[in-house]
Amino acid sequence: MQETRLPDTARLFIALGAAAMALGVALGAFGAHVLDGRLAPGLVRAYRTGVEYHLVHGLGLLAVGAMALRVPASRPLAWAGALMAAGIVLFSGSLYLLALTGARWLGAVTPFGGVAFIAAWVTLAYAALRARGDRNQDTSCEAHPVGGRAPTGQNPRGETGPTSSHSR
Repeated sequence: MQETRLPDTARLFIALGAAAMALGVALGAFGAHVLDGRLAPGLVRAYRTGVEYHLVHGLGLLAVGAMALRVPASRPLAWAGALMAAGIVLFSGSLYLLALTGARWLGAVTPFGGVAFIAAWVTLAYAALRARGDRNQDTSCEAHPVGGRAPTGQNPRGETGPTSSHSR
């Protein structure tokens, strides 16, 4: 079996997204099992908000990584992923620290993370709109294991003509 190498951008954001999701789940469990009942209700709400946005944007990083499989050299896409990661650190991180320490000044950091999140989603939309499909690009099953349609030429079995992974 031939080893498939992911483009660097895709590998980076899929790994960051998976790590963010794992950390978000762990922090959510910590909040539910350790912090509930030990912190003031307002601080628990802030912590839960941090977890919620952390997990949503972890999925966003996975989406950036998935899109980078198709357009690995997209600068706007890389910016979208970097902004999402920064948003998780600034927004969710400040809410976690606020809840755990009670340091109210951290609330001033949170909006910067929110702006990073908004900018990330706008930049991701821009990257998607800029991406152009190349009709001559090889989208056969070997090039894309999830499936796809080869426009013309030989399919992975050496046959000519259009093919689909669903026709096998």
